[in-house]
Amino acid sequence: MQLTVAAFYRFLPLDDLEALRAALLAFCRERALRGTILIAPEGVNGTVAGEPAAMAELRAELARRFALSSEHLRISSASDWPFARMKVRIRPEIITLRDEAGDPLAKTGVHVAPQDWNALISNPDVLLLDTRNRYETKVGGFAGAVDPGIDQFTDFKRYVEETLDPAATPKVAMFCTGGIRCEKASAFMLEKGFAEVYQLKGGILSYLEQVPEAESRWQGDCYVFDGRVALGHGLTETGWTACFGCGAPLSEEDRAAPEYEEGVACPACAGTKSDEEIAALRERHERMMVGEG
Repeated sequence: MQLTVAAFYRFLPLDDLEALRAALLAFCRERALRGTILIAPEGVNGTVAGEPAAMAELRAELARRFALSSEHLRISSASDWPFARMKVRIRPEIITLRDEAGDPLAKTGVHVAPQDWNALISNPDVLLLDTRNRYETKVGGFAGAVDPGIDQFTDFKRYVEETLDPAATPKVAMFCTGGIRCEKASAFMLEKGFAEVYQLKGGILSYLEQVPEAESRWQGDCYVFDGRVALGHGLTETGWTACFGCGAPLSEEDRAAPEYEEGVACPACAGTKSDEEIAALRERHERMMVGEG
């Protein structure tokens, strides 16, 4: 099985969200697509997988409804379904920051093409800033990047306000998985007085797709929010898996650790669960192993 996976977003004013949700869900279910689409008054954000022909129809529908072009899409593949079902949800924001200062419809940082990214981040006057969560940065990152050590994107605001000084950090180059977090993060930092803010156009996924591995400054793999867990250069699938107990990404070394128990716990969550929770996870895993899950 070879499936097409499309990750996409666009900030644009939307209304009548209930009707839009129903129409998108029906369209995707009719074509046996799986994934998640979020819609909000500020736009659309999603990742969807399906057979190539059905995904081509989805791309046409997204272009019709949201004027999405190839600029707004990241296309990869999957050897198995990376999602269990299709969901379309209405949210206050398509990526949650909870701060009006981060309004990408008003302003954003300068979008830098993947081919020009290496030259930008080679400048010693530029702060290279990762906007992702700590469980994502564990999987991979750009050499020399600052990891803010956050557990959720809403924590990025506090990190900037408590750690960075606009006067001492005039130039910032930021990146995230597909670009959407940088839209809000760059808007927020510009509003807070940072003079020059740049963002990787299309995110890490575009960089891994377009920049030859021999020229790449990326180290490791890129965490993705689906069953594939992580992608490598050329957007190829990797050996990363996820802990069923806590969702943390697991490397081969993690799975060899004494704290790892398949379907139950990993080094990140070992010792954090009650006996009842552990028993329930073991029972579920046993059912899955015999085909009852």
